[in-house]
Amino acid sequence: MNTPNISKTDIIDAFIFRHATKEFDTTKKLSDDDVNFILQAANLSPSSFGFEPWHFIVVQDQKLRELLKPVAWGAPLKLDTASHFILGLSMKAPMIKWNEDYITYMMKEVKKFPEDVIEVYLQKYREFQERDFNLDTDNKLFDWASKQTYIALGNMMTVAALSGIDSCPIEGFHQEKAEKLLSEKFNVNTKKYGLSYMVAFGYRKEEPARPKSRRNCKDIVTWK
Repeated sequence: MNTPNISKTDIIDAFIFRHATKEFDTTKKLSDDDVNFILQAANLSPSSFGFEPWHFIVVQDQKLRELLKPVAWGAPLKLDTASHFILGLSMKAPMIKWNEDYITYMMKEVKKFPEDVIEVYLQKYREFQERDFNLDTDNKLFDWASKQTYIALGNMMTVAALSGIDSCPIEGFHQEKAEKLLSEKFNVNTKKYGLSYMVAFGYRKEEPARPKSRRNCKDIVTWK
């Protein structure tokens, strides 16, 4: 395994470069290599217990993009201009509750845990859900899974910025209507998956009108 050697300056420059791009240059498209690189960042993102409670749909079909517009008020211009448009789905209770088949599959088939480790790991996961975080409803479980899926979102946008690629995260959609559409037109089992966010990638049409503004670091950090 190679030890990363990216300069701190390059990383900070990427965060300064990144902004919520409202309109993309339709004459510039991401290469397949660039898209796969961004998706690999999502694939390698950390998640609680390592259970990867996510799925990503890359929407390139223009007819499907048009269908998304009426249920996503924050997305129309991005749907028209972005090189690539991704839906970030998070798993619901039938997938991620401690006693569901997917959890067993992840431990046995993906992580290759031995049986004795599976027993201990599963007990810890059950205690985490039932005692530590009180994830006792479907909504709580979905919200918890969404937190993991947002980690992948942040990583996708960061590696894109490090590559000079623009992005825009989107929460401007009607969740119930959007999920109904996903069920009817995108072949998504919405009993198992819910929509957490949308994100567009491409190249900015214009530079931001204003420089990035943030609170001072000392105002958001407390040392004890």
